[in-house]
Amino acid sequence: MRMSLEGKLAALLLGALALGAVLTATVSIFIGWPVLAALTGVLLGMLPALWLARRAVAPVRRLLRALAGAVASYRDGDFSLSLTVERRDELGQLVVAHNELGNALREQRQHLVQRELLLDTVTQHSPMAIVLVDAQRNVVYANLAARHLLNRGTSLQGMDLDVVLAGCEKELGEAITAGEDCLVSVKATDGEDVFHVAKQQVKLRGRAHRLLLIKRLTRELSRQEVAVWKKLIRVLSHELNNSLAPISSLANTGAELLRREDYAQISGVLRTIRERADHLGNFIAGYAVFARLPTPRPALFPWSDLVRDLRAQHSFALAEELPASPGFFDRAQMEQALINLLKNAHESGSAPEAVELSVSHVERSQRLEVRDRGSGMSEAVLTQALLPFYSTKRTGTGLGLALAREIVEAHGGQIRLANREGGGLTVSLSLPLPQ
Repeated sequence: MRMSLEGKLAALLLGALALGAVLTATVSIFIGWPVLAALTGVLLGMLPALWLARRAVAPVRRLLRALAGAVASYRDGDFSLSLTVERRDELGQLVVAHNELGNALREQRQHLVQRELLLDTVTQHSPMAIVLVDAQRNVVYANLAARHLLNRGTSLQGMDLDVVLAGCEKELGEAITAGEDCLVSVKATDGEDVFHVAKQQVKLRGRAHRLLLIKRLTRELSRQEVAVWKKLIRVLSHELNNSLAPISSLANTGAELLRREDYAQISGVLRTIRERADHLGNFIAGYAVFARLPTPRPALFPWSDLVRDLRAQHSFALAEELPASPGFFDRAQMEQALINLLKNAHESGSAPEAVELSVSHVERSQRLEVRDRGSGMSEAVLTQALLPFYSTKRTGTGLGLALAREIVEAHGGQIRLANREGGGLTVSLSLPLPQ
């Protein structure tokens, strides 16, 4: 029969009281003094009662010490301990519940370890470079792609992020340290590489960390460029057919009118043919400018002259005072690139007064930035925005940003797109200064 812990303690108390009563009665018979006999009996009864209480509490104390040790092992991540006790009371039930909890935690720990191993395998072999940095800017995790991209394949664990970035390409380092996601092109031995850099604040064990995701887009952009060129061919074919078909039809009509000697309508036919031919010429000329960009001829000139000419085309505010030293690049080409960027800024949904132009000199380079407070770009658009003929506008040609990229890279510079904190877009042009 199973007795509860409460029943055992009650039986112990009753036994102690009964023993005390027996001793009191025995002493009173021999002594004859009831009060002294009662006191003596109580004192004599307390000794076995204390012994019985100590004996009853001893297994409880041992069990509590075992439970404390097991909980300490759980805190240290060791779930392998189990307790054994042969009790049929509440303490026995507690031990059974504790062992079941240990088994459940052990199984969950095994599942977590397996999932962590799977996640680590996936991230380590991901083509995207993944870097996790703590609040002190120390690298706490970096996968294989990050090691090859930033540290020649060697481990980044524990390294200071600034030290790591000092050894990589300047443009990529600036993109990583920037506060927003961005797209950046980096010079390579066999051409150039394009990277999309994304940052995110995360918490790990209650502490703030920064997650960096660096995706190489060179191959993807190459595939997309092929798709864009195919689209361009379809667009050109469609536009040529739309213009050549009516021109051919009007030429036949004109020939028939000449045969009839109906000279009155000939002028209307020729005028329509000329309009269609002009439209087609303007259409082709727009694409020809992109395809036949001449070699830039950089020269020194005052920044104020460039700002004056740009303001004749589009309104904007200067973010800071113009540098005292002159600019150095092909002014006509750079003016065309900036006009396209300012036009895009005004068409982005930004308030006209929020469109800004920033001009600064940084080390041995000159930097121009066009900023707006429009809707910015989604990640998908950001990765394709520099492609020729890619446009999200219904009537856009997709040449503005692509032409700016061609002009900047022809000068030996870099272009970078980044969404602004609080909304909007920043287009940065970095151009070298003369040696």
